Amino acid sequence: MKKVIVVMGSDSDLQVMEGSIRVLRSFGVPFDVRIVSAHRTPAAAEELSKTAEEQGAGVIIAAAGKAAHLAGVLAANTVLPVIGVPVKSSTMDGLDSLLSTVQMPSGIPVATVAINGAENAALLAVQILSGSEPSLREAMRQYKKDMERKIIEKDENIRNQYSVTEVTL
Repeated sequence: MKKVIVVMGSDSDLQVMEGSIRVLRSFGVPFDVRIVSAHRTPAAAEELSKTAEEQGAGVIIAAAGKAAHLAGVLAANTVLPVIGVPVKSSTMDGLDSLLSTVQMPSGIPVATVAINGAENAALLAVQILSGSEPSLREAMRQYKKDMERKIIEKDENIRNQYSVTEVTL
């Protein structure tokens, strides 16, 4: 199975990216976790993205805040899918990170999830890898069935708790 490389621009992003790590673990997807900055360690970022495929990666998840150029820098140097996670920063509640991640030039696609959307980034990575991994496809089907079952149970509980069947005036 191909692995996912989870890259953060700073260790301050780890709290958010633990969501990706949890999801990848729950699906049994192998992964590496790295701290590489597009601005402070540009050579390392370039090297990581150029060698990710030969390292056995199938997807890269890149998280960064503020200027948030990491996903785009990585995407520029690889043909692997790159998923950007804009991290909420002290500036503009993360809107700056979102815009920096999502506004890529033509030819350098970056799939972008919500601000702090680390769990969805990992789920998208699992779905991408499931194209060549039937076991992941089945695990994703089960995950969605489990989500559906939980909502149906919550609906039933809330209806039982709050629904009024008889109104007296």
